[in-house]
Amino acid sequence: MEEHRHGRCTNKGTGHLVVRTVQQMTCPFVLFSADFQKVVGQVPCRPDDPCNFLRSRLLDAARRNGSMAFASLQSILERAGLASRDQFVSWSENWRKLAAAGDVEPQLAFFAKEGGMSEEQFLQRLATALGWPFLETSKLTVSNEVRKRVSTKTAFQFAVLPAGIENGVLQLACHNPFDPAMQAAVQFDCQSPVKFGLATRGEIEKALKKYYGVGAETLDEMGAEETIDLELTDDREITEDDQDASVIKFVNQVIWEAFKDRATDIHFEPSEDELRIRYRIDGILHQTPLPPQIKRYQAALVSRIKVMSGMNIAEKRLPQDGRINVRIKGEEIDIRVSTVPTVWGESVSLRLLTRGKIFFGLEKLGFWPDEDAAIRELIVKPHGIFLVTGPTGSGKSTTLYAFLSTINSVTKRIMTIEEPVEYELKGINQIPVRPDIGLTFAVGLRHILRQDPNIIMVGEIRDLETAEIAIRASLTGHLVFSTLHTNDAPSAFTRLIDMGIEPFLVASSLEAVMAQRLVRTICKSCSRPHPVERDYLLKIGFPEHEIASTVFRKGIGCEECRQLGYQGRTGIHELLLVTEAIRPLVMNRAAASTIAQAARDQHMRTLREDGWRKVQIGQTTLEEVLRVTQNEEHVRSLIGAEKGVGS
Repeated sequence: MEEHRHGRCTNKGTGHLVVRTVQQMTCPFVLFSADFQKVVGQVPCRPDDPCNFLRSRLLDAARRNGSMAFASLQSILERAGLASRDQFVSWSENWRKLAAAGDVEPQLAFFAKEGGMSEEQFLQRLATALGWPFLETSKLTVSNEVRKRVSTKTAFQFAVLPAGIENGVLQLACHNPFDPAMQAAVQFDCQSPVKFGLATRGEIEKALKKYYGVGAETLDEMGAEETIDLELTDDREITEDDQDASVIKFVNQVIWEAFKDRATDIHFEPSEDELRIRYRIDGILHQTPLPPQIKRYQAALVSRIKVMSGMNIAEKRLPQDGRINVRIKGEEIDIRVSTVPTVWGESVSLRLLTRGKIFFGLEKLGFWPDEDAAIRELIVKPHGIFLVTGPTGSGKSTTLYAFLSTINSVTKRIMTIEEPVEYELKGINQIPVRPDIGLTFAVGLRHILRQDPNIIMVGEIRDLETAEIAIRASLTGHLVFSTLHTNDAPSAFTRLIDMGIEPFLVASSLEAVMAQRLVRTICKSCSRPHPVERDYLLKIGFPEHEIASTVFRKGIGCEECRQLGYQGRTGIHELLLVTEAIRPLVMNRAAASTIAQAARDQHMRTLREDGWRKVQIGQTTLEEVLRVTQNEEHVRSLIGAEKGVGS
């Protein structure tokens, strides 16, 4: 390997410009051509082509192909069939105009789009033309030793990922090898031979977050100028010093990443020697990679969140609640913030809610046609109570909002009392519960009845007083929607009776109870058939007559789903209609199991049975249904899942 130095080009009188002298600084890259000095002396060059390591690599390729002509970017793309001469000129001009107007799309990604192909396809063909590898960064394992060869600032600023070291040569993944600023920065960091491979910018950025941690460049380089498109919607101005500005940027970046990953919650959890940040995505918590120095900024990060949410930053001994309104990519996000003191500092939880979101129609909630028809009939009744039950996070509020959106019209007065008001519905009067000033569910509901409503939604029935007022409202000509915390639909009757409601009132007021759970749906990009042993299916109660006709599926994991095999969620439901066969059982205080059997005799599907049907159509997996519907009799089945499922 030889060192190549920047040289002046002088005319030799042959009509070509050739390298004649060697001057000043060492070229940023050590070359991989043993006889490069001999080659470069014969290579025509243009004065406006800056010397860089890439040229040497191209000269190597040209020498192997028996051609000594220097390959510019234009000629490379022409040779690879990626762009003609006229296309290159036109695309370059358009890209420069967009860049001048503030567009930050990389040049090669822009060329790929103009050429009607994906960035991945474009770079794969370019890598073939250059004789370089195209790297799948998701399959790489980057050690700490390799990672430290490139600084956090350089890695994030230029989107380059150190992939490995072989024979003292560092392999780097990049998306634009023609960037001289990137070349210089890498040379300054590495101080060693470097060879490049190509990868898309998006894949490189995902890998950087995985190995360096979210916000690593912010904490590594205080006062960086790069900003994130996330702004507070109040009148606060950011006029802090450099360190504070970096803390602000880091908090913004955490929220930004959560939004991009479709997270519903963010948890800052302190421990003795680390600060852990976890996102809840599709109901499951995932730990976020973080830079190791994050712990030292714990107090500053918590204080920043408190300032954003209007809390008292001096109070660290008591729990506090607050709210942040931010805008991300033009979308209004309402963030509910809660802090609690722990042994190692304050733990902070943020819940992300999209304001003004267009709500799902009933057809998007995962109902089967018979359930959809029954629900549409129930929600237009003039009176009665419709309860949705399930644990926290099972989608009860979203379902009730879908009901209200479906029946909302100018001819109906709809009022709600909620804690909190999660989504704002146009044309509906929504009241937030305020226990600190005495505005409870019961108090609010009592006053709602004086407002001449047709339809009432109560966020949750949690005590006797609220239950009594809701039942009284339903018996006096109001349609009432509410939620209750029970494991299944039949248990709602016994729960209300246990609160102190008379059985005859429960039987006469309730029209339907629906239990609900959310299951993760299989990622469509990586869904594959997945054989399952028959004995295991019988053990967990899967319908025997459906086994032969069911193609069981499973996501193998891809970049679209963060290697999880799942993307998005859908509901499974247990709809119990209160018919004339059910009412006498309720009035006689029958056990929930007795009510359940009577409901099943009238074709009610249990949560697990509804889940099996979604497994049959390839929408979710057996493991998901078992996870959200497990009870005592099925715990053993769930534990034995790994043994019973074939690979």
